[in-house]
Amino acid sequence: MQAQTTADFARSRRSSLIAAIFLMATSAIGPGFITQTATFTANMGAAFAFGILASILIDFVVQLNVWRIVTLTRMRASDIANAAIPGSGYLLAVLVIFGGLVFNVGNIAGAGLGLNALMGLDPKWGGALSALVAIGIFLSKRAGLAIDRLIVVLGLLMILLTLFVAIASNPPLGEALRQTVWPDQINFATITTIVGGTVGGYITYAGAHRLLDRGLVGEEHIKEVTKAALSGIAVTGVMRYVLFLAILGVAASGVIIDTSGQGANPAAQAFQAAAGELGLRAFGLVLWAAAITSVIGAAYTSMSFITAFMPDISERGRNHATVAFIAVSLAIYVALGTAPAALLLFAGGFNGLILPIGLSIFVYVGWRRSDLMGGYHYPRWLLALGAVTCALTWYMAAKSVGPILAFVNL
Repeated sequence: MQAQTTADFARSRRSSLIAAIFLMATSAIGPGFITQTATFTANMGAAFAFGILASILIDFVVQLNVWRIVTLTRMRASDIANAAIPGSGYLLAVLVIFGGLVFNVGNIAGAGLGLNALMGLDPKWGGALSALVAIGIFLSKRAGLAIDRLIVVLGLLMILLTLFVAIASNPPLGEALRQTVWPDQINFATITTIVGGTVGGYITYAGAHRLLDRGLVGEEHIKEVTKAALSGIAVTGVMRYVLFLAILGVAASGVIIDTSGQGANPAAQAFQAAAGELGLRAFGLVLWAAAITSVIGAAYTSMSFITAFMPDISERGRNHATVAFIAVSLAIYVALGTAPAALLLFAGGFNGLILPIGLSIFVYVGWRRSDLMGGYHYPRWLLALGAVTCALTWYMAAKSVGPILAFVNL
């Protein structure tokens, strides 16, 4: 009986780690990232490879620090912030929830674009249908298990379909590799936007809060948490570069991709050009899978910050708040006249502007508040990387505010 219990615990722990990895990965490779990658690759060509590399390196430092500190302190990010700098947790919660709302409107827009490419459904109807699917999942009595399984299955599907299109588009690998480390041009607004779309706002805390809810906390789990974070970053990094190569192959072949029209769906055009009608349908499925998992991830993680204002809220109460969050996101999406692609670009940029605030708090906790981590001596090399990355994200945010606001003509 004891052996059975131990085996069940190990299996449950493993599935929780895998789910956290894919929650981070699918949140980081949502419709915003897909649309941003298509748009920037069409505009910048192989030079955008440097932006992909920068996003992966920043992701590595941010996620490793956040996952470790959240699980070591056994607290949510907003509670950590309040304990370290009184009042800062409320600010962080407001910014993440608002940023998550902006992103979730974009995620629903992405789901609409996905069903449009997959079945020809009007994007507004597709977005509404997808939001109702996400609400149905949260209303399920076994919501946690359903979310974990759905995210893993759809995440694997996204990777396989994108790999197929990347091979079909035959990208110029040599030029892409050169410009990954030695780009012809560097555009800070695009890097801030792609970083925001992959690790900004709520995405920073998605996997960490999932582990917290599953009880994988404390110094005794630090090795597993670190390994899971690194695995998640590896999955997202490979997926980002493969997606970039898929679109680069199309752009390099001379196909003109519309990135500014009212109904523009840049990534769909690239997939269709690479693999015809099958490519278009495959893209629709990829984008919808990315969008529905991101709707779930954004809503789940954003509402995990509601505990800053309602510390005694039950898991059931949080699920109801999550449903309301999705419903509000849907209402805003239906009411907006902004083109979905432009909305997805702005969502990434906005969350890129939020990123340095939360990261600054976590770097401070790592350096000065070991008491919150049970006296754990945090690796100084990791904190040094965190401090450098923090300074870089502040610099990029300052340089990028204007261009990011211009995505939606604000």
